[in-house]
Amino acid sequence: MMVDYNNLTIKEAHEGLKNKSFTALELIEESFNVAANSESVLHAHLLLMQDEALANAKETDKRILKGEMLGELDGIPISVKDNMNLKGYGTTCSSKILANYISPYDATVISKLKDKGSVFIGKTNLDEFAMGSSTENSAYGPSRNPWDPDYVPGGSSGGSAAAVSVGTALGSLGSDTGGSIRQPASFCGVVGFKPTYGTVSRYGLIAFASSLDQIGPFAKTAEDTKIIYEAISGYDTRDATSLNLKQRKLPEDKSAKVGIVKELMEDGIADDVKSEVEKVIRLLEKQGHEIIEVSLPMTKMAISIYYLIAPAECSANLARFDGVRYGLRVDGKTSYEMTEKTRAEGFGDEVKRRILLGTYALSAGYYDAYYGQALKARNQVVTEFKDVFSKVDYLISPTTPSTAFKFGEKTSNPLEMYMSDLCTIPANLAGIPAISIPTGLDKEGMPYSVQFMSPELTDISLLNFSSYVEKLISFKDTPTKWRRDP
Repeated sequence: MMVDYNNLTIKEAHEGLKNKSFTALELIEESFNVAANSESVLHAHLLLMQDEALANAKETDKRILKGEMLGELDGIPISVKDNMNLKGYGTTCSSKILANYISPYDATVISKLKDKGSVFIGKTNLDEFAMGSSTENSAYGPSRNPWDPDYVPGGSSGGSAAAVSVGTALGSLGSDTGGSIRQPASFCGVVGFKPTYGTVSRYGLIAFASSLDQIGPFAKTAEDTKIIYEAISGYDTRDATSLNLKQRKLPEDKSAKVGIVKELMEDGIADDVKSEVEKVIRLLEKQGHEIIEVSLPMTKMAISIYYLIAPAECSANLARFDGVRYGLRVDGKTSYEMTEKTRAEGFGDEVKRRILLGTYALSAGYYDAYYGQALKARNQVVTEFKDVFSKVDYLISPTTPSTAFKFGEKTSNPLEMYMSDLCTIPANLAGIPAISIPTGLDKEGMPYSVQFMSPELTDISLLNFSSYVEKLISFKDTPTKWRRDP
């Protein structure tokens, strides 16, 4: 039978499998039908894993027949951003420098999803080494937005967001260093969640900026996002930054106090985006929520802080790509020349730009003035959030300053591209959970969204509250261009 993929959620797919309305094999076959219909245009995936996926779907069907299902993710099609290691497959980070690298092990998040019976559809496209906001920086060509292929899907996890939006996967994994899950989720009209730093293991994620990187899920609903988050989170001894702490609970209903971030509703944010946030605020007020305006003055400095810390950490992390141990090697007369030629050919322009920025910020004589100052400023960001969260439970803001933009619009001006992460970076600097949920469509038919943030270790409450808000908003549209009749 044909499965109606257009609005199918993980929750509904699980019920369908359990009730034998369709088989896991039929579900996964439909995934690849959608891919066959859309990949040539959208290029959401760098690799599709059809043979293994179909074999795994058959294993799920055997478990269902025996009544031994492994939970809500058993048989569910999931895509993975290609900066996470999946044993036996390439991990390119969308870079030429890792073109021939095959992973010898699974990332922790992959092992956890395998234990739940998830079926991996493929590895998704990204901005090279997760550096970018449009997926235009991929060495293997850009991904496109399922709502309109003339528009970018966002970045750096653009492929993961597009895969869920179009329906090739019901969920996907991305990584978020400065907004790389929430911004593409916003552009593609899906839910994207950045967890509390340290609650999801980064073991097996190829590092960009270690104090900021966080793996998180994309899905069609906040409830589905929570299902994936609960599966991939937890303490891991192989990740030195992994937290072994319990979640804290916040009000998840009408008693929740919501703060509007003043600085994220000012200059630099498009008027229609502000109006969309105000629309959601009115819905919350109608439910009886206490809404207050709060101020986070350091938010204005967030991009400056981020573009010192992230490149500094990236210049240290990417030093391992030298042509000696793995990946690309371009021969030279000396080892120095070999490394120089390998990096010149292997890294793209944006990666080189950030390595240079970071190396400069860490160099003798400049370390204290730049990187050291940025770390002090980051501490102030953390303090401001703590103060504000003593007054409110959740914060609301735009996810992005505008809806999706067209290809080529910002590539010639890196600073303008960096501004795409204006609203998302503060949560990464503070290490707090944040989510983007879709709310409607603009006059061009491109998705709007809002962002909610909450204190660290309140991930489950934030997801539950987002689910409650999602029901108030009641946005159910999907991109129609790729739709197939059930």
